[in-house]
Amino acid sequence: MIDGGAPIGVFDSGIGGLTVVRELIRQLPNESIIYFGDTARVPYGPKSPDTVLRYSREIVSFLKGQGVKAIVIACNTATAHALAALQEENELPIIGVIEPGSRAAARASEGGQIGVIGTYGTINSRAYEKAIIEAAPSTTITALACPLFVPLVEEGWLDTEATRLIAQEYLAPLVDAKIDTLVLGCTHYPLLKRVIGTTIGRDVRLIDSAEETAAETASVLRENGLVHSETQNARYRFIASDAPEQFLRVGQRFLGGSIDRVETVTLG
Repeated sequence: MIDGGAPIGVFDSGIGGLTVVRELIRQLPNESIIYFGDTARVPYGPKSPDTVLRYSREIVSFLKGQGVKAIVIACNTATAHALAALQEENELPIIGVIEPGSRAAARASEGGQIGVIGTYGTINSRAYEKAIIEAAPSTTITALACPLFVPLVEEGWLDTEATRLIAQEYLAPLVDAKIDTLVLGCTHYPLLKRVIGTTIGRDVRLIDSAEETAAETASVLRENGLVHSETQNARYRFIASDAPEQFLRVGQRFLGGSIDRVETVTLG
């Protein structure tokens, strides 16, 4: 029997998944959270699917050992390569970031022209394309890798001239494709919404997978009778596999005062 008062486990290859944590805190304020950022092995994007699956299994095993009641894979690459296997291997609910964002994009698109941006690993997996087509078969999808967006976010360059120039270069094919909806297929990208929105055009709907994943998590908890309805001080733990000082510095940019300490746990 899973304890409804237990925390939600969340993991990512690094720090970007904190955008999902931010949304979970906003939408599920009574829920405690344990976040694991695999900063020793980031990035997952260029790694093979088998390696990403192995890392993900190690993290799920660790989080289960911490007594979590559900796990959110707040990493697009890990969702693409590991979600199906992890759901099959584990009894507790496991939620990924790709399907919620894909369904939201399919609902939002009026003209059937959807763009997807993400890391090389996510884009090469074609996971968003498959999920969007499943939800809306007649959709035309333009998918592009934008790898430099991640270091720009982690440097805090959210709205600089360099960031705007890189965005213009990356997003030009999406402007040419006349998309009406754009999926931010990496958890770092919501911090660049202002620049991305200005570059792509204000009439293009931006889909934040973090928001959609938090909503999906709330729905899954309700379906499984795991909502923690008692109003109390929710507890948040943040764990990194390396460089906790860097995690804390950048993490505070994502979450503000919700994060004041980072533990270190090395896996593998």
